[in-house]
Amino acid sequence: MTAIVWFRRDLRLHDNPALQAALDSHEEVVPLFCLDERLLHGRRRSEARMAFMRTCLVALDEQLRARGSRLILRSGRPERVIPAVAAEAGATEVFAARDVSPFARARDRRVADLLSRQWLELVLTAGLFVVEDPAALRTGSGHPYAVFTPFHRSWLTQPRRAVTPAPTELPAVPLEIESEQLPPLGELPPSCRWTGGEPTARRAMALLLEGPVERYEELHDALSDPGTSELSPHLHFGTLSPRELELRLPLTPGGQALRRQLCWRDFYAQVLAHNPGNVHAEHQPRYRRRIVWEKSLELFGAWREGITGYPLVDAGMRELLATGWMHNRARMVVGSFLVKDLGIDWRWGEQWFMRMLIDGDVASNNGNWQWIASVGVDPQPPARRIFNPVLQQQRFDPDGRYVRSYVPELQHVPSAHLAEPWKMTPELQRVVGCVIGRDYPAPIVDHALARREALARYAAALNLKD
Repeated sequence: MTAIVWFRRDLRLHDNPALQAALDSHEEVVPLFCLDERLLHGRRRSEARMAFMRTCLVALDEQLRARGSRLILRSGRPERVIPAVAAEAGATEVFAARDVSPFARARDRRVADLLSRQWLELVLTAGLFVVEDPAALRTGSGHPYAVFTPFHRSWLTQPRRAVTPAPTELPAVPLEIESEQLPPLGELPPSCRWTGGEPTARRAMALLLEGPVERYEELHDALSDPGTSELSPHLHFGTLSPRELELRLPLTPGGQALRRQLCWRDFYAQVLAHNPGNVHAEHQPRYRRRIVWEKSLELFGAWREGITGYPLVDAGMRELLATGWMHNRARMVVGSFLVKDLGIDWRWGEQWFMRMLIDGDVASNNGNWQWIASVGVDPQPPARRIFNPVLQQQRFDPDGRYVRSYVPELQHVPSAHLAEPWKMTPELQRVVGCVIGRDYPAPIVDHALARREALARYAAALNLKD
């Protein structure tokens, strides 16, 4: 008997439940990846993400070939490609990892329906998250979770599946099943630090576990001395198993802090699974279609290019342009600035992040943007999530290393003035070679005034009559 293993966001051999299930129940296994035209050319297309994915696919094919198999690549819509390859291979089942986005679930329903007409079954397994199925977690009253802390408590008590090793050998794929050539899919940003593929991901995990994880709790918010795991691109494409990572984390404060971040990933997956409308609308009905957003392309462009006049905001946005990634603390600051200081719709920021981020994940990106916009789950008053970019810089980048690394115009600005360079005297500006308005922009908004306007905007939304 033959099975198809339909790889999607689980581009690895270690701890791959879909692959293991196929090997356990079938003599022949055909690894398949479908180059879905909607992902390659649709509105969420990302040059950086597609280029990174290509490196993951190359590495996966190399790993498969080293074990006697190979990766079959086909272009087109999965509802056409998957049944066709299954028919070619004489397969009886198709195995794939369960995903949560509305796009993924609709795609899988279409594929399952067409396979059923051929008397075939699409078998969905775990593999993308720490727990078997985040969407299956419920409150004591049987409802999905809308607040992180109780979800976290429940998540910690959930049973975990065993982690499986990579197979040492695999059955050969019949020669008559042809594979397309992998085309160029995009370009990585100029200063991208990541290379795709499971071998690279496993080395990165090993380096983290050798020591840096012990300081994760202390440093994961630090911008000057970054202590984040930087594993998010590998987790997004599944070149690293989140379940295996969690299993290997030490029971120390650093390990527990990183485990909590893995829980946030599962939390936002279950939120989106139960609230697919969140991809377009605010989770909280009281704000849905009620907030009057600014529509200034000029302000949005300044934010995108990192020329807002606020050094930390500009550093974060330029890091994104240069590397395809951004430090999580910076993500919160730039998100708050776009939504609260500039008054621009959070969806604009969400879409820009999905276009630029190598680790762009629909569930986490949407959840975090709605969180910072005060319209999502885990609600807090809008005032609680208005980040002052000056204070944030002084706290998390006190020596200015992060800002100076991405905003070279400020290289010689004294640290005492780095968070507010516009407060330098004209003479000092000339001395350090950073004249505000010429070498570096003046702030495009006044934060104190913008904060008052933001609170008024949210209050007005709550006072609207249906």
